[in-house]
Amino acid sequence: MKTRLISILSALVLFAGLFAAPAARAAGPGDLPCRAVKLIVPWNAGGGTDVIFRIVARSAQKALGKDIIVQNIGGQGGNKGAKVAKGSKPNGCTLFAGHDSMQTSYVQGRVNFSFFAFEPLVLVTHTPSIIGAHPGVPWKSAKALINDLKKNKGKKVLFGATLGSTSHFFPVLVEADTGIKFKYVGYDGTRQRMTALLGKHIQLGELNISSAKKYLGSGKLIGLGIALEKRDSRLPNLPTLKEQGINVVTGVNRGVFAPKGTPAGIQAMFEKAFGNAMKDPEVVKNLTAKGVIVQFKGRAGYRAFLKDSAAKITDAAKRVGLYKRKN
Repeated sequence: MKTRLISILSALVLFAGLFAAPAARAAGPGDLPCRAVKLIVPWNAGGGTDVIFRIVARSAQKALGKDIIVQNIGGQGGNKGAKVAKGSKPNGCTLFAGHDSMQTSYVQGRVNFSFFAFEPLVLVTHTPSIIGAHPGVPWKSAKALINDLKKNKGKKVLFGATLGSTSHFFPVLVEADTGIKFKYVGYDGTRQRMTALLGKHIQLGELNISSAKKYLGSGKLIGLGIALEKRDSRLPNLPTLKEQGINVVTGVNRGVFAPKGTPAGIQAMFEKAFGNAMKDPEVVKNLTAKGVIVQFKGRAGYRAFLKDSAAKITDAAKRVGLYKRKN
């Protein structure tokens, strides 16, 4: 009787294992119900974010074994494309190229969803922010700028930004840390802000290494400080904000997301493909030349990173009166 019972139990375990095996199998490109994966970039073609994700996608598709096609859906400061991606089927056929503006839009009430309305897959790059200025300004450093505004309260210093975006929240973080106030002038995008800064229509604007290097080198613009922990070797003479007593370390952090509910096996498949891409020497070389820092994090690390980032953005928005959420 005992022997028979053991035999029955063994058969049941084997039977259950046969049904459990498919669920445990890792997902592969053949599991996706599409000929190619669509990567929605919520900004226009040719911009910095578009160029970066095209470099990454070209390498990731080789590791994936299926084409990744970039689709640009610009408008609303990145929110138009985010809405399309959020409403896509969670079957692995649509991915979203997002960055910090998802959270800045959320805290201001521009959209009703945050980072976590998606499945974060991988962080791929970090682009540090620089306080840029026209050379005609009276300050040669961020410290001098802050001291001037503290001494002369109410003084209007024009800072160009795409309102609600990362270019806006960078100076907001500076305001929150120092207690000073800028006067903001809104522009649609980086190109318009740069034109205004070069033309002396504004005094300050956010720069990055890629867009700023040729202007800083020629003297057409000056950098007052970079928001890194340590100086960047590509701009060794540009001091960090922290060196100048401003506790702000920030920039644009770009990553890949999937629609909420995408199966874990498919998420893992993309995590691996993009992870391989970020180890590709050619990708690292090309991205570094674009002025970005390769900063890869997988699903778990990226989710923790976003949680911390969301807290900082929310805190800064509340401190300067930009927080519009009702909950």
